[in-house]
Amino acid sequence: MTGRPFRLAGRFAAVLGLVFFAASAGAVEVKRVVSPGGVEAWLVHDASVPVTAIEFSFRGGRAHDPKAKAGLANLVSGLLDEGAGALDSQAFQSRLQDLSIRMNFAAGRDTFRGSLKTLNRHRAEAVRLLRMALTAPRFDAEPVERIRAQIMVSLKRRSMDPNYVAGRVWGRAVYGDHPYGQPSEGTLETINKIETADLRAFVKNQFARNLLIVGVTGDITAAELAPLLDEVFGGLPERAEPATLPAAKLNLSGETYVVEMNVPQSAILFGQPGLARSDPDWYTALVANYILGGGGFASRLYREVREKRGLVYSIGSYLHPMRLAALIAGSAGTKNASAAESLKIIRREWGRLRDGGVTVRELADAKTYLTGSFPLRLSSTDRIARMLVSLQYHELGIDYLKKRSSYINAVTGDDVARVARRLLDPKSLTFVLVGKPVGVKATAPVPEI
Repeated sequence: MTGRPFRLAGRFAAVLGLVFFAASAGAVEVKRVVSPGGVEAWLVHDASVPVTAIEFSFRGGRAHDPKAKAGLANLVSGLLDEGAGALDSQAFQSRLQDLSIRMNFAAGRDTFRGSLKTLNRHRAEAVRLLRMALTAPRFDAEPVERIRAQIMVSLKRRSMDPNYVAGRVWGRAVYGDHPYGQPSEGTLETINKIETADLRAFVKNQFARNLLIVGVTGDITAAELAPLLDEVFGGLPERAEPATLPAAKLNLSGETYVVEMNVPQSAILFGQPGLARSDPDWYTALVANYILGGGGFASRLYREVREKRGLVYSIGSYLHPMRLAALIAGSAGTKNASAAESLKIIRREWGRLRDGGVTVRELADAKTYLTGSFPLRLSSTDRIARMLVSLQYHELGIDYLKKRSSYINAVTGDDVARVARRLLDPKSLTFVLVGKPVGVKATAPVPEI
């Protein structure tokens, strides 16, 4: 949730970016490292600059928050670097800033993520600080109330943001009472109910080695990394078992929800069931979505809704595979007067891809972009380390970076047509609109948020 300045010398950052910008994903060598204590990490070694980046996740994120205390994971994420061990908030933060150490924590829906980036000359101290944050967070009264107050101010401010309201309504309408429908930051009521004991219980129940995934990048060898892993994570409990959550039952039957808000523009969310990341049709769906709405300026939705007709300010679609549900979804922003026509064209393009497939040119362009742009996601130590965590989380294999292009290049036009028929149904496309959309009739009452 929180981030602190990281003042790397500009020339180091520039060199690092150029090194990975020019490299292909297939050229990145990933090594599996296991510490003497059994902590596993995937490592990409790069000696071009004296920097080490550690990314890690614990399985089990904010979806595990108790309903009455939604926002617990998010509050924890804002407090782990606000004092630990013998260091209070001011002392801990001063140490991070004095040594240009960047430490971040964030609560995702299915995981709780952390990161550390440091110059190697400060690596020992950075590791010590991270270990304390994970194993001995203080949760002193002053920072707890300060971060709580910041979250509550944010919630009050965002309560009139159409995009935020659309997301809240979408979560409640689509997921119902499932934990996926809980607001990520909680509510004013639930945040106020969180006590220090809840913060400590979260750490105890969520931070354990059996739930841990680690990725490391930078000027550190496997031999150096192995003992470091035990230094950081060895003090965590060996096992924890978060409560088992049921699969989400998606309410995506083609309803349109309209929230009246006196603003000049309407925020629009739309979607229907998607594919799990492990589905054999994933790469075909990735290509299909690029053509439909994931390809930015090159996508059909952008071209037909924005470029040709000027109906929206922004529009796009994406695949959203979560552990307990999966969506193919999208968003748009438009003038209120253009909302009805925008929905009409979105539905039309949804159906046109389902019924008509894609052209040879569209397929070739999608493959070129999806394979050619991927290495750019590996343009810094942070991004590579984060990718290593993602590969492990989705169980994609340590050789995935070398194989990914072949998976996409194997997709055919017939494959796209088949998967489009499987996924896309304009009649069951569900919409949430927030604003004063002209000519759009709600088909279902807005759920209470």
